[in-house]
Amino acid sequence: MKLGMIDYGRGNLHSVINACQALGHEPVLVTKPTELADLTHIIFPGQGAFGDCMDSLNRLGLTKALRDWIAADKPYFGICVGYQLLFEASEESHGTAGLSIIPGTVKRFTSSGIKIPHMGWNSVDLKTPDSRIWQDFENDPYFYFVHSFYPVGVPSDVISVTCEYGEENFCAAIEKGNLFATQFHPEKSQHAGLKLLGNFLNR
Repeated sequence: MKLGMIDYGRGNLHSVINACQALGHEPVLVTKPTELADLTHIIFPGQGAFGDCMDSLNRLGLTKALRDWIAADKPYFGICVGYQLLFEASEESHGTAGLSIIPGTVKRFTSSGIKIPHMGWNSVDLKTPDSRIWQDFENDPYFYFVHSFYPVGVPSDVISVTCEYGEENFCAAIEKGNLFATQFHPEKSQHAGLKLLGNFLNR
């Protein structure tokens, strides 16, 4: 396998690179479409605003390349904004279209009495426990979250896990074929996060 990591100038690259190296993989950075050619897996680590990230992808010419990669059912792991960009739009950046791979819109938390951003450890409820991505996991594993927005209108057949925060029970990960993406940060989630990344890389 050959692992690539999308570098759009804003992602939390170093932590994700360190996690991959701990698993015995050395990712190469991807900043233009031609660099996807020889890859077998890609990770899209997320950090930053929805609109800024889409602007960066468009500027680098990576928008169509990522759509084509996912349409070909090649292994993709999106993290945080790399998860949110898979949807059609976000309240964070009105007028900016996402990759529109999965139906749904990203909205801000509205529950009263909660801290925003949602930051810290939270358990998740596995909806696809028999999937290879969740191999050797028991239900209700804990992962580390840092976000103020989450997707709504997500088709039930792609929801991989949900998470409760305040009054909202939101979709915290999706899976469709070889596409997998999470709102939480596996690279900050210690043993559980490494296990999840390992399951993706070894699929």
